[in-house]
Amino acid sequence: MPPAPVPPEIDAFLSRPNHAVVATLRPDGTPHTAVTWYDWEDGRVLLNMEDTRIRLRWLHPGAPLALSAIDPDEFYRHVSLLGRVAEVGRDPDLANIDRLSVRYTGAPYANREARRASAWMEVDSWHGFVPDGYTVLGPQGRPGSWAG
Repeated sequence: MPPAPVPPEIDAFLSRPNHAVVATLRPDGTPHTAVTWYDWEDGRVLLNMEDTRIRLRWLHPGAPLALSAIDPDEFYRHVSLLGRVAEVGRDPDLANIDRLSVRYTGAPYANREARRASAWMEVDSWHGFVPDGYTVLGPQGRPGSWAG
């Protein structure tokens, strides 16, 4: 797996259990957003949802996807990732939702009867915002200007 497409301080920020919003596109081109748990691994994002979620209908490999991770202690500090769905599949043994649940709550997912699905996001680009005089960063941002 190639290294994360972000500098180390952004990688460290994304590795935290931040608040997050995921955005997908419906077949008619309109956006759909949802608050979500996520995990960050090797420059990719893991998402998991109940298999009844309507967004699963348009999550397929290659579909556009965006995720904004928001610092829970500083609302304006965030990193937005733009990319595409790399893979989608069932989570029959609940391993992925357990991974997310432990990350966010410290315990495995409570509903052991749940039917879940997972999606992995490949990141193509990113940008971030820091309320230190309104610094907006991206791949060409000032080195060391973002303290996550």
